[in-house]
Amino acid sequence: MTIDERLDRLTERHEALTQTVEFIAAAQLKADERMEKNSADIAKLTALLAETGQFINRLAHIAEAPRQ
Repeated sequence: MTIDERLDRLTERHEALTQTVEFIAAAQLKADERMEKNSADIAKLTALLAETGQFINRLAHIAEAPRQ
């Protein structure tokens, strides 16, 4: 194998690695975006669950009032 052939092979490998790194970086950006969105959704659900708990507690007090 000549030096030129080796250089060509190294160049091809370098290009393939570069494409792989670019693909992984793009995939990571998408994953980060999904995680941010999921975090926001979880925060909304947590707040809604807290409101629901408060509402249930109020209803329980209303239901207990006639017994007392």
